[in-house]
Amino acid sequence: MRINRSVTLVAALLFVISTYASGGGDVLNGRELERGIAEGGGPSERGIGVGEGGVAVGGKALERRIAEGGGELERGIGVGERAPERGALRGGPKPIVTGADQTALYLPLLKGKRVGILGNPTTIIGKRSLVDSLHDLKIDIREIFGPEHGFRGKASNGAKVADEVDSATGIPIISLYGTKRKPSKEDMDAIDIMIFDLQDVGCRFYTNINVLRNIMEACAESGKELLILDRPDPNGYVDGPILDMSLRSGVGQFPVPIVYGMTIGEFAKMINGEGWLANKEQCRLKIIPVKNYTHDRYYQLPVSPSPNLNTQQSVLLYPSLCLFEGTVISQGRGTHMPFTVLGNPELKQSYSFSFTPVSIPGMSETPLHQDQVCYGLDLRTVDADSLRRTGKINISWMMEFYKAYPYKEKFFDYHQSKQMGDINKLAGTTAFKEQIAAGMSEEAIRKSWEPGLSNYKQLRKKYLLYP
Repeated sequence: MRINRSVTLVAALLFVISTYASGGGDVLNGRELERGIAEGGGPSERGIGVGEGGVAVGGKALERRIAEGGGELERGIGVGERAPERGALRGGPKPIVTGADQTALYLPLLKGKRVGILGNPTTIIGKRSLVDSLHDLKIDIREIFGPEHGFRGKASNGAKVADEVDSATGIPIISLYGTKRKPSKEDMDAIDIMIFDLQDVGCRFYTNINVLRNIMEACAESGKELLILDRPDPNGYVDGPILDMSLRSGVGQFPVPIVYGMTIGEFAKMINGEGWLANKEQCRLKIIPVKNYTHDRYYQLPVSPSPNLNTQQSVLLYPSLCLFEGTVISQGRGTHMPFTVLGNPELKQSYSFSFTPVSIPGMSETPLHQDQVCYGLDLRTVDADSLRRTGKINISWMMEFYKAYPYKEKFFDYHQSKQMGDINKLAGTTAFKEQIAAGMSEEAIRKSWEPGLSNYKQLRKKYLLYP
């Protein structure tokens, strides 16, 4: 009886949403759609609460009535799962609301359509998977596409992921990190609209923007619309050398700096605007922007974006520490504190802190310096957020470790181990390696990033959705 009442309320809820909502606007930007829902002043607050932790029709009273119909709806759509931030209750900053949490803005766009979803464990409404939530709401999800680490996030860094059937929903999962990197024509023929919802970290060598480009190309080629449910960029600043496109690789596909200061929605606009798709095709985009977000605002990620970025500290340190993947210095892969420590077995005389990388299934099966004690720096308690606040990656650690390491000719030699990368491809320039080896000052190194960095900052302004 309780389940039947929940189903009835869901049907009524979707009817009210579809009555008020309008699908116009490319970016559902400049609040066009939100204004369409809230026409006449306050109805969006009184009748349809947009994005405050799900869909809240009729304010708190109806939210309670829906929840009373059983836990099915609460778990399925995220109603009541997210309490307001304390600051909002005390007159402080309003709570950040992700695109996915603003269900009233996009559920009408999915009605009667065959849906594909590119997602992973960060793809959530409230605290629950977007796929599970929409599936419970009878949205016709035909295919799930999984990026690196897989849809449920169980694969290690760089490990190939096979196609499978999702055990929770029975929906086929198509891997884009196995035999292919892009949906096929057959995949796209099976859907009418694609949803892209991944938590990015705003860093060029993180693979989400590569996946975004591939999805945009598949949508452009098939004439299908791409709906982006935007999320904040936890590293919202801009810094580092611009990628030399002759060094293009899996860890760098676009002429942008190491930290590019854009959300996925903004970056998608840039891909379209700069003609970065094959044959300069254009992808039809709809973006549900993040509510109450600015690039300089701190954002605590609710879910780890990948197995080796398992803490907020690692996410903030990642733009600086991932460069060490092009060196003999371990970044802590093979520990439960990756990207928060640095070390090497040869540095016992220089550092007292130590850690030992081991094989950890699902994180790092064969880490650099496996089963060897590494000596170096423990960065778990440093003020990593200062990097975001000052808008600068830390290159002094690279300078320090190069100076301390006794065998200079081996420091950047990636031929020593399959677990090492090419520093030139990671930095996006051949100059960085030479500058570190020559002992150049940080000021001189940063000066070499100009005028490219300043030019990029100007280009970026054209595509921003947030201050």
